[in-house]
Amino acid sequence: MAEEEFKTDSDPQYTGNASLTRNSSPRINALSLKRPASPTFEDQDSRKRFKESEGSMDNQCKEDGGTGSQLVDEIAQELECGCCSELLYKPVMVSPCQHTFCGSCCLLWIRNGGTNCPACRAISTTASPSRPLQLVLDALLRNAPQKARTEREREQADVIYKSGTTLRFPSPREASPEPNVNISAEYARPCPHCSPNNTYGWSCPLPIPDPAVDLEHAWHLDDGLPTGHVQCGNCETFLALRAPSTTRCDFCQTYFCGVGVPSRCSAAPIPLQQPHGFTDIGDLIQSSDVYECFNSNTVEVEIMLDYITAQGLSPRHIYRDIVKYILEQPRQFRPLIEMELFIVSHVGPRVEADSSASLHRICRSCACEIFIWGIKDWWIRERRKGFLEERIMNRKDCPAGGGCAMQSEFGHAKEFNHIDGKPVGFAAHSSGSTTPTETTETTAVTEGYHSPSISESIPAVPSAPVSE
Repeated sequence: MAEEEFKTDSDPQYTGNASLTRNSSPRINALSLKRPASPTFEDQDSRKRFKESEGSMDNQCKEDGGTGSQLVDEIAQELECGCCSELLYKPVMVSPCQHTFCGSCCLLWIRNGGTNCPACRAISTTASPSRPLQLVLDALLRNAPQKARTEREREQADVIYKSGTTLRFPSPREASPEPNVNISAEYARPCPHCSPNNTYGWSCPLPIPDPAVDLEHAWHLDDGLPTGHVQCGNCETFLALRAPSTTRCDFCQTYFCGVGVPSRCSAAPIPLQQPHGFTDIGDLIQSSDVYECFNSNTVEVEIMLDYITAQGLSPRHIYRDIVKYILEQPRQFRPLIEMELFIVSHVGPRVEADSSASLHRICRSCACEIFIWGIKDWWIRERRKGFLEERIMNRKDCPAGGGCAMQSEFGHAKEFNHIDGKPVGFAAHSSGSTTPTETTETTAVTEGYHSPSISESIPAVPSAPVSE
């Protein structure tokens, strides 16, 4: 007992009471007497664990590298343009379907007649620049610059589409009916009134023989036009000059049958006609003539289109305002006739327009000429009403004015105002007097697109606000 007690007391690992040790179980004694591992063994074990962890970290890095490259490829694939199948460049998002395309691709789609989304063909209204998507593209190209489009492609896209521009889709239009043209290239076909039992209630006194029935008496086209007949200026079929449905444009002296396509084969009263090719605002967007009127100032055209959309105006409404303004002038349409604005390529014989004759009817093509000629003046008069936002009206005036050669550049046109159409006080309108300011503004209207003869022939007449 004494020997056992001595060993326990002399053991350096022993820190407890001897009596407690003697009364403890053998398991507790073994744990308390166990020697620690040697330093050599611990070093070997730690080095082994370090090598294993280092190998696992290398494998993890390799796996992460492969995953990162795969992630870049997947993101780039998701960011492909639906038109060109390349990585998006200056992306725009179509509303309301939210498909995305390159700005240049979407603009070319609209210019080529597209009226809906290029991807899903759903009815679309606008395509707006997508800033969040552009930030994602920038982050992708910072980590994978090899995914970027070539410099040549970017330059070509920049020429077509200006960054930050909202695109508008024109409304879908119905297909035009096929014209009923002459089938035979040698003989004249009968007009709708040549048949004695036609459904129009009037028959030609000198009908054209049908070459399919009476070839011997058929009218050969080398002999000129059949007696009492001319070709319609729209559908190009022969018409009877004395038929009740026949009308003539007093501007280009072209006849229309009123039968083939009634809405188009007619010369309507001047204020009621529909300008050819301008049915809704989508036609304004696609018309290059409208942009030429503003010297390719796309910013000013966009402002005008936004105004037209907000006011719910149509091209026919604008045309009527233009006609009303011209009719208020002393010489009315005479200056436009004298400048040969209505020399158009209609089919059939015409006589030159007489500026002294009364003007009552107009065709769709001549109405289009008036519309294009007067849209810039109309916009200046609308700006004078003061309905535009202050940020637009308070832009600095360009020193070069409406004839500035730089207004076709997006940045310059956005910074400076090139339309001299500040609001005019109502007192000037009610008094009927022409102030120096109004004279300057009216002179500016005729710069660039309009002929100087028009500014001399049509004096400045203050226009009162049009009540809708």
